[in-house]
Amino acid sequence: MLDHIAIQVRDIAASVRFYDAVLAPLGGRRTKVFGENVGYGTTGHCLWLVPCADDGPAREVHLAFAADDRDAVDAFHAAAVAAGAESLHTPRLRPEYHASYYGAFVRDPDGNNIEAVCHTP
Repeated sequence: MLDHIAIQVRDIAASVRFYDAVLAPLGGRRTKVFGENVGYGTTGHCLWLVPCADDGPAREVHLAFAADDRDAVDAFHAAAVAAGAESLHTPRLRPEYHASYYGAFVRDPDGNNIEAVCHTP
């Protein structure tokens, strides 16, 4: 249903370094630069980072990226922590969501809740 999503970031360079690192284990990469905007995806540009247009506080966004397997979730979490992200929830099964939900959650440089999740056993 979603074609793409754009999130505002305060420091485009810091956010690019973060997303370059954490999306790589999930097969994601930088796919397009359009002015100051940076697009990511596996084939297209489903995630866009755009500079904040004003000085107001950022509002938290939750983004969950699909992982092919649990090892990719683990690698995402390790890459995020190595990039300086705050770990919100380490990788583990979350049966409260469903029996094979395996996810990890971190904060990106702008305070957004970023998750990698695998739904297969």
